Amino acid sequence: MRLDGHLGKLRQKHADIEREIAKETLRPVPDTIRITALKRQKLKLKEEITRFNDIH
Repeated sequence: MRLDGHLGKLRQKHADIEREIAKETLRPVPDTIRITALKRQKLKLKEEITRFNDIH
């Protein structure tokens, strides 16, 4: 896989999680545990994207 393709996939996953968080917060009774888990996943992806950018 090309490096820019990998970075693109990471960014897409990050955006997907961001949409899931937004969708969950709009529910009448948001699942705060799910939101917290999604935010952790999003942060891990952000860190991976940052590391990837720093290396390349």
